[in-house]
Amino acid sequence: MLVNMKEMLQTAKAEGYGVIAADAWNSTSLKAMVEIAEEKKAPIILSLAEVHLPYFTAKEMAELAKVYTKDTTIPMALHFDHGMTFDEIVKAIHAGFTSVMMDASACDFEENVRRTKEIVKIAHAVNVSVEAEIGHVGGAEGGGDDGLGSMLTDPAEAVRFVEETGVDCLAVSVGTAHGLYKGVPKLDFERLEEIAKVISVPLVLHGGSGSGDENLRKAVELGISKVNVFSDMLKTIEVNTEKAGELFGLDREEIAKESVKECIAHYMHVFKSEGVCK
Repeated sequence: MLVNMKEMLQTAKAEGYGVIAADAWNSTSLKAMVEIAEEKKAPIILSLAEVHLPYFTAKEMAELAKVYTKDTTIPMALHFDHGMTFDEIVKAIHAGFTSVMMDASACDFEENVRRTKEIVKIAHAVNVSVEAEIGHVGGAEGGGDDGLGSMLTDPAEAVRFVEETGVDCLAVSVGTAHGLYKGVPKLDFERLEEIAKVISVPLVLHGGSGSGDENLRKAVELGISKVNVFSDMLKTIEVNTEKAGELFGLDREEIAKESVKECIAHYMHVFKSEGVCK
């Protein structure tokens, strides 16, 4: 069933586990995400990043998500990730997304607050949750490079941001980056712990792929309730396709689907969310 992300993450925060937010890019990946959530009895956030709209429109994903989740009792949020333009975020809300992200983290603090408040007012009026980001997670969503680097979140700024915007969850920058790493990143756990002590809303970690299981497990233990994963799904598909050798088109689709499920199941175990939905 499709639900508002706010309550899902509040439950995760209270019970000490993390929810995976997996970015879909077509119908195969979306269906795989729904299936593995049902199999593992774990909540999931079905995400679509704005940069992936050329491959999978918000309307297409929303319609398919409604069909795929119609008969399940597992809570699933439909989330528009890294929304950077007002029009696309509003289109996602109209399409049926239950959660949206206003990502103005590359802007200065006041502009980030202004843009986020605008979306919060619209989204909350129709029971849609809102995520925003304070600090900046480097690298472009989808594996590119936005040229901005990573700017770690200041705890005091984070408190002020949540108070002024009314967001339902907050993405923080503590050392991860979007895309693929050359090595395992060093996370600033002291900063994360400090932020978690002063922020009342659930915290989000972007750039989960390649961050290391131990790093991610500890991040969840210290207060992260939502972890974004994308690049690792693509990497798993690549590895499994190479292992399989020569394939026909439909075989490739099946390997892609099973690879997405394999990757997500792994992270559900790491985040301790498998089996929480009875």
